Amino acid sequence: MGWPVAHSRSPVIHNHWIAQYGLRGTYALLPVQPDKLTDAIRGLPALGFAGCNITIPHKVNAMAMMDVVHPVAQRMGAINTIVVQADGSLHGVNNDGFGYIQSLRDAKPDWRADTGPALVLGAGGAARAVVLSLLDEGAPEVRLVNRTRSKADDLAALGDRVKVYDWRERNDAMAGVALLVNTTNQGMHGQPGLDVQLDALPASALVSDAIYIPLETPLLAAARARGHTTVNGLGMLLNQARPAFHAWFGVMPEITPALHQAIAATF
Repeated sequence: MGWPVAHSRSPVIHNHWIAQYGLRGTYALLPVQPDKLTDAIRGLPALGFAGCNITIPHKVNAMAMMDVVHPVAQRMGAINTIVVQADGSLHGVNNDGFGYIQSLRDAKPDWRADTGPALVLGAGGAARAVVLSLLDEGAPEVRLVNRTRSKADDLAALGDRVKVYDWRERNDAMAGVALLVNTTNQGMHGQPGLDVQLDALPASALVSDAIYIPLETPLLAAARARGHTTVNGLGMLLNQARPAFHAWFGVMPEITPALHQAIAATF
């Protein structure tokens, strides 16, 4: 459920799993305008939905319509999954942080958050999930940079290990970091590339991008050319989908080569 939502690869993922595990059901796109959100969400039980995912721009506003919000989602201030209970009540959870951390471990199994500071670019919903998860995983410092500094300052309330830098300091803030994360839309298909220089970034740093269309953004291409391990946003999407599917259908699905092939066919 989002507005717009046509670009989402979630139907490919979940319908692949529904077929793989022989379940009865389907995963559909639900384009819902913001002023219709309450009606759409409250209608889920009557329509027989097991639940749905919530994406931009509804992740924050949908919280108010939940009967129960998971503590992690409360801390993040947003939900990305709704689970309809047997009694028709609505539970809101947020699996974005879990998905992000697992995507890093998939790319670099020995990755640890406590090896050094992280630099996060952006201060929207994805940034909130990433920052909180990095803090929970033990990052000694999370540097936060956003073009509108006030939004970054708001996120700094997540913990005293969050340090805000001005946008003009974004390149210098890379010095000494172990992880660089882009959570902005810069580099997404149809958007300009992210305006950063990687000269100060340590050679050992992991570079990740929450974007998955395209699979390799200009940031990741530049980082790969410098020899960095890179992680695109597809792993985050896939890994956040697993606990959602489990909550709806009682099956914890696997991320297989066949699933990757199904998604690759859509690009």
